Amino acid sequence: MKRTPKFKSEDEERAFWASHDSSDYVDWKKQKNAMFPNLRPSVKAISLRIPKSMLEELRLLANKRDVPYQSLLKIFLAERIAEELRPYPHKA
Repeated sequence: MKRTPKFKSEDEERAFWASHDSSDYVDWKKQKNAMFPNLRPSVKAISLRIPKSMLEELRLLANKRDVPYQSLLKIFLAERIAEELRPYPHKA
């Protein structure tokens, strides 16, 4: 295995890995899964206009599940995004 060089910046490191094969520097057979229990994804606050009736229905559903309505909305969005990103089956 080659030694990984020291980098002066993230840009320098990014350029290095874009032009080098990591298998020359890392024995991937010895890799272990890293755990980051306190890592939180970056979030961005947005303003969303929805009909009052839709908000009330969302709050009702969230109350039934005993979760905040914003959390339920994120769950619904994540499920739909995953569904939309799934490849469609090819028609024969």
